[in-house]
Amino acid sequence: MGAAKHISAKDITRTEGFLLLRKTASILLLCAWNLVSGQIRYSIPEELQHGALVGEIAKDLGLTSGELATRRFRIVPKSPFQYFDVNLQNGILFVNKRIDREILCGQHLTCILPLEIEIDDPVEQYDIEVEIVDMNDNSPSFSNREIRLEIAESATPGTRFILEAAQDPDVGSNSLQIYQLTPNEHFALDVQTLGKWKIPKLVLKKSLDREKESSQHLSLIAVDGGVPERSGTAEVTVIILDRNDNAPVFQQSLYAASLREDVPPGTLVIKLNATDLDDGSNGDIVYSLSSYSEEEIPEVFRINEKSGEISVKGILDFEEKHVYEIHVEAKDKGAQSLSAHCTVRVDIKDVNDNAPDLILKPVSNTVSEDAPTGTLIALISVTDRDSHINGRTDCQISSEVPFDLKPSFRNSYRLTISGRLDRERDQEYAVTVTCKDEGSPPLTTDKTMIVHISDINDNAPSFTQSSHTVYVTENNAPGRSIGSVTAFDPDTEQNSQISYRILENNVQGISVSSYVSINSENGIIYSQLSFDYEQIKGFKIRVQAQDVGLPLLSGNLTVNVIILDQNDNPPVITAPGSVNPNKTAVPRSADPGFLVTKVVASDADSGQNSRMNYQILQATKPGLFKVSQNSGEIRSVRRFKDSDATTQRLVIQVKDNGHPPLSASTTITLTLLEQSEQIRSEIGDFQRDLQQTSDLAFYIIISLGITSFLFLIIIIVLVIVICPTEGQSGTGHCLFANCCCATELESKARMPNPHVNLQVVPDSQLITNVLEIRGNGSLSDAYHYKIRSAPEAAKVELMYFAPVSPTTSGTSQKNNRTCASDQTENITNNWPYFSRQVSIIPFSKYK
Repeated sequence: MGAAKHISAKDITRTEGFLLLRKTASILLLCAWNLVSGQIRYSIPEELQHGALVGEIAKDLGLTSGELATRRFRIVPKSPFQYFDVNLQNGILFVNKRIDREILCGQHLTCILPLEIEIDDPVEQYDIEVEIVDMNDNSPSFSNREIRLEIAESATPGTRFILEAAQDPDVGSNSLQIYQLTPNEHFALDVQTLGKWKIPKLVLKKSLDREKESSQHLSLIAVDGGVPERSGTAEVTVIILDRNDNAPVFQQSLYAASLREDVPPGTLVIKLNATDLDDGSNGDIVYSLSSYSEEEIPEVFRINEKSGEISVKGILDFEEKHVYEIHVEAKDKGAQSLSAHCTVRVDIKDVNDNAPDLILKPVSNTVSEDAPTGTLIALISVTDRDSHINGRTDCQISSEVPFDLKPSFRNSYRLTISGRLDRERDQEYAVTVTCKDEGSPPLTTDKTMIVHISDINDNAPSFTQSSHTVYVTENNAPGRSIGSVTAFDPDTEQNSQISYRILENNVQGISVSSYVSINSENGIIYSQLSFDYEQIKGFKIRVQAQDVGLPLLSGNLTVNVIILDQNDNPPVITAPGSVNPNKTAVPRSADPGFLVTKVVASDADSGQNSRMNYQILQATKPGLFKVSQNSGEIRSVRRFKDSDATTQRLVIQVKDNGHPPLSASTTITLTLLEQSEQIRSEIGDFQRDLQQTSDLAFYIIISLGITSFLFLIIIIVLVIVICPTEGQSGTGHCLFANCCCATELESKARMPNPHVNLQVVPDSQLITNVLEIRGNGSLSDAYHYKIRSAPEAAKVELMYFAPVSPTTSGTSQKNNRTCASDQTENITNNWPYFSRQVSIIPFSKYK
């Protein structure tokens, strides 16, 4: 607008209305557009301010204003600056940055700004072109506001002198149109067109006379054709010199040359040769670049002022400019120098010096692993600044990734999914796009895009093994950790967050939750109570690991909880029995090794904790008796002496093998009796035992008789058949109680030692259905009776295992009575005298 100040006020008033009309017409043309193969073109004048309307782009694309935001409407500019933007509320394309056409497009007649529009759901692309219409916003100007011209007075009328050309950045009618010269009597103005240049020449109309006028001052005015018109002025000073007859002459006015754009600086373009017929300094020629050459010419080319050689000075770029016009002036060195001009046209040839320019526009950098084939990942556009075959490109991606690169249109591609994705296998892919042109040699460009794969819940938690065993010692503190389980889930984030729980089931009729619990976050198992090995040896639980993804996935594990025994039960002494348990009569005549009694104990623990050792802690007379460490049998060590006290007191300790060991003790009183006292004592004891045993059997039979009356009748019949009562002086007594039979026998043939001690001794191996009966003296052999339980509680069988005896007599069997079984005849044949007590110990104590 600075140049407008040179226009008169009247001209401004006259042109303002025309300018307003022109702007109005331009605005009315803003919505003019053509839709050809997906393209829309708008036309706007330059220099519009921010917010100026360009077009209703949403309407032109057939979109509603609501779709602009939901479908992510966006402009992808193809220039360094974003000159335009879209109002997503109303769909109007507006100017975002002031546009100077001369800066943007220079002297090109057509100035187009390309835009690319992208929208999603589905993805669509549109090419938009905005034509920038030139406005007359620049005035013609001269590089030198003062022009000095030397003309010899001998110059003949009609001689032409070239003046400096004015420049106007505008194009078309807004550019320079005419020159005007101050009216005078000696000079006229002639304008010639040379390419795009309008060259003003000063024409001598009338001969000069230096003596009358040594100089003249003229004004040269350059006027454009804009509305309003603009102008620029240069002052021309003509210095009148003495005569120089001949001017330099070029052989031709236009020269042509061509260069590859990749030639180095210093390359010779052309050698010019001008001639001058004058001699001396008037014939010496100096070459220079004309002042009205384009501004970039001195930066790209140089000329040798003496030889006329033009060479490359800067960098040539076909993509920037492919034709240069160099205006050269040849001037002699005369006092009144004369000059000649020519033009050199240099054509620049393209070489493949630009690699393809690749732009990756990801739709999303993260893709779900269950995304279907064909899902769009990115849009790719490629350009090459080279021309023709050097600008043709082709793009590829690696075949090792599950993606496809499909051509779209106009050097555009779509990157889509071509195969199944698995985040657990590959969490991300590096997709490298390589674009190559068809030049020689070809140039390539590649860019890499990282595609992240997002997780879905497609993997259930799993354990490393199908079952797991934890061990816990009994008597543990409730609430303590007894073990842990760990599950693994290859998914990520919430899909891999695992919670643990125990599946409901019963253990010994009680909910498993009463036994153990589990920490839902880390899988640590806690006891809910103190375990007792004697009550429960172990149990199984089912642990479930479940993630929190959608859908919920889970895995199960069987956990075996094994209770380990602790030595928490001391031995319990179960024998001697409840009838005078601590008092035992021992004959003084007993031999060494005589079995006095047997201590029987049990331990509820198991393993080493239940293995017991017997020892004598105290004795009235140490060394008189000994106890078997393993079986608990107490035997005499030597024959008794008269000096030995009649009453012997033994303290027996039973200790288990646990850690720490636990023990129990019992006191046994032994009475040393003579033979007669022993027999009477044994008979009395035997009768008491029979009475107590009979009472016990009676109560058992009564309690079981309600449910097994029929079997009781059969037992009574068996008693009548097997044990008939005869009137024989009561030499035999048959007792059916607890399925045991004891008989008092008399025999004519007495043993040398009639003193016998017969005892019912529990088996040392704690077998519940076997009794051991031992005798002393000549009855030192052991007799074993095996009790076999019948299906009913009241019915048992007695089986006798007879020992081998050398005194067995077959002739005495007929005079003996039968009891319990025919097999017991061996007892009466071999025992001539039986008067000892039979000790009956209930078997329930050995279970």
